[in-house]
Amino acid sequence: MFPRTDDDISALDQVQDNDTIAISGFNMATTPEYLINLLYSKYQRSGHPNNLFIISDALPAVPGRALDYVAQQLYKDKDQDFLKGSLMPFLGFSPWYQKLVLDNRIECYGWPIGITAYWFREIASGRPGLLTKIGLDTFLDPRKDDAALNELSRFRSSCKVEILKIDEEDYLFYKAPKPKFALIRASLADEMGNVSMKEEGIRGTVLSIAQATKALPTRGKVACQVRWIAKSGTINPRDVDIPFPLVDYIVISPSQYHWQTGSIAYDPRLSSEIVSSSNRNLDTIININQMEMYEKVIARRVTLEFINLILQKKERVLINLGIGIPAFISSVIHEENIADILVSVIESGPWGGVALSGNDFGLAMSSFALSTIPDMFSNFEGGIIDAASLGFLQIDKFGNVNPSMLPNRLFGTGGFPVIAGGVSKIFFAGAFTGGKKEINVIDNGIKIVHDGPITKLVENVYKISFSGYQAAKCGQEIMYVTERAVFRLDKSSELILEEIAPGIDIEKDVLSKMNFRPQISSDIKVMDTRLFGKSPMNIRNDLKDLF
Repeated sequence: MFPRTDDDISALDQVQDNDTIAISGFNMATTPEYLINLLYSKYQRSGHPNNLFIISDALPAVPGRALDYVAQQLYKDKDQDFLKGSLMPFLGFSPWYQKLVLDNRIECYGWPIGITAYWFREIASGRPGLLTKIGLDTFLDPRKDDAALNELSRFRSSCKVEILKIDEEDYLFYKAPKPKFALIRASLADEMGNVSMKEEGIRGTVLSIAQATKALPTRGKVACQVRWIAKSGTINPRDVDIPFPLVDYIVISPSQYHWQTGSIAYDPRLSSEIVSSSNRNLDTIININQMEMYEKVIARRVTLEFINLILQKKERVLINLGIGIPAFISSVIHEENIADILVSVIESGPWGGVALSGNDFGLAMSSFALSTIPDMFSNFEGGIIDAASLGFLQIDKFGNVNPSMLPNRLFGTGGFPVIAGGVSKIFFAGAFTGGKKEINVIDNGIKIVHDGPITKLVENVYKISFSGYQAAKCGQEIMYVTERAVFRLDKSSELILEEIAPGIDIEKDVLSKMNFRPQISSDIKVMDTRLFGKSPMNIRNDLKDLF
């Protein structure tokens, strides 16, 4: 039976009360915003479907759009019964969804992106859940904490993480309800229902979501949002991302509900339909001056570590860049003209190119390849990539890292735990203090005019998303980079202060702004003065004997 093509709400008539719904989306990339709005409109008119449980591979929202728009309406309705709960890896770009969770109005479970993406693939293969070491000794480990993000979730336990032992080694087993309906997105479908994502900025997890929904024992339905319908046979088989037997409904979306990112409706460079022929063409969207200068210092310092790795290996290296300041490293790589020897990947799938930030994070300009999210996370969990840089919200005396969660702030973990748990070299990058601050970069050094009021190096982090103990046990090399100080994790999972910026007083500007006293290296170094200059560092010259 060929998929039925719909341009109205009838495609969603088979969604029933109490169903588990899978929805694709990494911010606005692969987010079926039109289908989300249609489903909620149907509920507003009829009261059905209700008590839905949503599972997403990341987060189908940016502020004010898609799931965040729906969450805003639900938050205003104290009697809402549209949404029962969700498994949502990241909440950072949905302030209204966070409010629903923080107020204990809905269940919410915070598995990492890579775990959830893998879980879809495991369910598609007929297995009961996902078995992995990722999450041991973190808040995902039921012996330490709970992946449930509020009390309602702990009470209902719709999603569970269990401890299993194999050959005397501990593993985590992740279980969640199988989806009965899926809302996914692509660019176009032909008249048979074959689906292509050729105009999308990422490939996401859409195929695995469709397969998981279709898998036995309960064969579900899949609705796919597209912009265009093509004649049968006109899509090259190599461009078919989801074959028609896996799709039940094709829904044509108006253009305003089908943006590539949170701020870009369509740019062919994001979908690699056009690859920029010069760096100048990237400047229309990648502006290195959008960084505060002290943030650029941090991005540059991590870049130097990547360069050291190239010198050690004597070949190109493959790296991952996380959200926040790590995403700016892509701009430094672009400015230094070293993208051909320092190849970056983003958790959402792009290889190379220049990473976007903010609401557009997850996409890259002129990448040379696009993997699915599950395939990209294999590179992380398997330790295939050489190194990664990730952000942090808190670091404690044991080297544990909390990237995103506080009692009044539930951004979720995103891809962080899988990347940090699998890659052999991690360079955590972030400002030394939090909150509003004025930090000047002058005279080849740092001057703290007004420091941030929030302490980020604390006695114990609020939630452990990265375990210093596990990292030391597994022999990972860990560095913590800020604008004024650089620390390393030693073999006993303690921090060592190894480097400070010119102009910084260790006691006044570093140690007094921490809630614990780290070890201090007997050979403490001063940061490279090139980090603080207005001109590029010209670090390609460091590699002239290799490339």
